[in-house]
Amino acid sequence: MNAETMPVALRDSTYVDVAGVPWQPTRFAGIDWKILMENKDTGMSTVLMRWAPGARLPQHEHVAVEQTFVLEGSFADHDGVCSAGNYVWRRPGSRHDAWTDEGCLMLAFFLKPNTFFD
Repeated sequence: MNAETMPVALRDSTYVDVAGVPWQPTRFAGIDWKILMENKDTGMSTVLMRWAPGARLPQHEHVAVEQTFVLEGSFADHDGVCSAGNYVWRRPGSRHDAWTDEGCLMLAFFLKPNTFFD
């Protein structure tokens, strides 16, 4: 059996056609995402997020380490601003709101889903 005929679940590598993954709205106005990888058993995920100008994510807690690399634009919280080409990570148990004035495109890595308080 070669890689082309092997079931996807058994392959060592999973290639994702990001352009072919549809944008999905989140429950937060102006924030859409493409889920690139998700393990429903552990809660781990990798997502491409697109924030419209003025979008805001309400108060939430990072249950585990969260990592974000900003591809375009910028977003902010009470600790600072992360702009295009930069990276921010947050410790387990950290809480904050996040927002963008200009809009942004980011790649985010979650070990567990956030807990929201809205």
